Amino acid sequence: MVRTEFPFAVETVDPLWITLADGTRIAATLWRPRTDAKVPVVVEMVPYRRRDGTVARDIDIHPWLAGHGIACARIDIRGSGDSDGDLADEYLPREQEDACEIIAHLAAQSWCNGNVGMTGISWGGFNALQVAARRPPALKAIITNCATDDRYADDIHYMGGALLTEQEMWSNFMLVKKAMAPDPQIVGDAWRAMWTRRLAATSSLSETWLAHQRRDDYWRQGSVCEDHAAIECAVMAVCGWEDSYSNFVPRLLEHLPGPKLGIVGPWSHAYPCRGAPGPLIGYLQEALRWWRHWLCGEDTGIMDEPLYRVWITGEERPQSFYLPDHAGSWAAEDQWPSPRIERRALQLNAAGLGSEPAPGAMLLVRSPATAGRDCGRWGGYGGSCPDMAIDQRREDGLALCFDTPPLEDDLTLLGAPELDLLVTVDQPHVNLAARLCDVYPDGTSALMTYGVLNLSHRDSHEHPTPCPVGTPFRVRLKLNDFARTVPRGHRIRLALANQHWPILWPQPRLSTLSVASGDSTVMLPVRPPSPRDRDVRFEPAETAPPVPTTTLDDGFDRRIVTDDVGAGIQTIALSSDHGRRRYDDRAITVCSANSDTMSIRADDPQSARLVTEYRWAIASGDADTEATAVTELTSDETHFNLSWRLEARERGKLVHSASATRRIRRDFA
Repeated sequence: MVRTEFPFAVETVDPLWITLADGTRIAATLWRPRTDAKVPVVVEMVPYRRRDGTVARDIDIHPWLAGHGIACARIDIRGSGDSDGDLADEYLPREQEDACEIIAHLAAQSWCNGNVGMTGISWGGFNALQVAARRPPALKAIITNCATDDRYADDIHYMGGALLTEQEMWSNFMLVKKAMAPDPQIVGDAWRAMWTRRLAATSSLSETWLAHQRRDDYWRQGSVCEDHAAIECAVMAVCGWEDSYSNFVPRLLEHLPGPKLGIVGPWSHAYPCRGAPGPLIGYLQEALRWWRHWLCGEDTGIMDEPLYRVWITGEERPQSFYLPDHAGSWAAEDQWPSPRIERRALQLNAAGLGSEPAPGAMLLVRSPATAGRDCGRWGGYGGSCPDMAIDQRREDGLALCFDTPPLEDDLTLLGAPELDLLVTVDQPHVNLAARLCDVYPDGTSALMTYGVLNLSHRDSHEHPTPCPVGTPFRVRLKLNDFARTVPRGHRIRLALANQHWPILWPQPRLSTLSVASGDSTVMLPVRPPSPRDRDVRFEPAETAPPVPTTTLDDGFDRRIVTDDVGAGIQTIALSSDHGRRRYDDRAITVCSANSDTMSIRADDPQSARLVTEYRWAIASGDADTEATAVTELTSDETHFNLSWRLEARERGKLVHSASATRRIRRDFA
């Protein structure tokens, strides 16, 4: 629902310039309620360009809060949008230091009551946590959406010590983002000189990320899990099960010592009042209660809510996208980890999952390099984009599967399943992928959760070692948190594979993995119902009126899988055209499109190839610019081969190009 009437009229200041101690000018947009009373301010800092990148979501959210008495400042971080400087990498200490300066500056303004909050989704959720750990005096509370406290474990780079293909897609996206010109309507005639300096400083971030394949100091910086106790301000953590960052919510609830609340719903990588799949909630109403409590000292009842409000997915067959809503219902836990949840151990026996061990033969799996195709995308975006996991029966056929008998009663699971396996491998470098599925009476297999582990990292992400070939060893693997009710008559399936393409980059050789039946377990988090579940209530979703927009060309999303039977090559092609639109209130026209093509031979992991392309064009004032980037990744036995190319154009004419080819040694990845 779009709200059009608010308690306060809203004044918009754009640009608001903030000059840092080193002379760098930071560009911001400020939405402020018209009132003589002093008000708090909430800060969001991301590099995605406030005027033409995130403007649609910014206008949905920040004016709504300002209309209810909470000022909001949307910041272009150093080197992005209209701000000076260089954006050298993600989550740098310099970015956090800038944030502390900006918070102090805003808190000192005559209209501010001295209390500041920080919020954001994804990048903005990351830096809200990172800045909170620095304890700037005016920062009293944060709301972090779709983020993580551990940059190595849960970001787009590595998972379980294995390389995510998403890393190269993201680095290519950032190549373009970093290369776009500032808005001449804001910075004036200086825009071209700023753009030229920005282009000269732009290169692929993947060169850095691939140089750090272990969990070293590079990843520890900005990972607040290194010291959760450093965060003393109040934290609300929000995410959705269809997003790849959802693990951070229960982890923060377990480890943060201060005031905290968690909400996990059915959503993908989007704010819970916009995006898909639903049902959406009145997220802004919850945020307003949070900010009024912590920044205004009002008793809004927000801290009387359950510690953990969580969506329990109900019975629904797997689909490539879900519109409009997921099946399910809300539940509540007042503690996390919850003492109410039973850790139920099931044994991996030759006959399936059982309550008692039945020792027997070693059970083998040798997955082809194409295994994993139907498991969706790491970081799927939901909505109408067909990147969710589909029926897992093909994947189950390429894996080693253990089933329960049909359930006699409904069974609700909430939390992270854990595996304890005794395995043997025939190669020193092996990836393990474990999936937990809800199997319908007709055989349909719905992915509930999964986890992966580079077995070289079985003991340490800091100090990996080759697997002991031919010698049994223990593996412990925690799967991703999830919540689902498995109906009576369904079965629960654990599927183990040693490939997970295209989510994971494959190890150099196919491998055979053996599991000792009767000497391995899976621990399931079984949740009984609670009367507290009835207390979970959300208002209907609301936003402010959208930014006035004219759609000039519609967009589309496609996922096409082809098998060249003669060549033995499987290709997965993802393409998204985001259309062309004009933001009428600022006379800016934007269009963008991306494609990701992944190919591999079933019998040859070293044939893996990823080509990712992104194009973005913006016309504003005197500037009509675009940037296009292409990144390619291949590998052999010992090295990754990374190549990238960036081209920038003004009015269709090439004005800048840069490229590089790098050969980077594989470090157990």
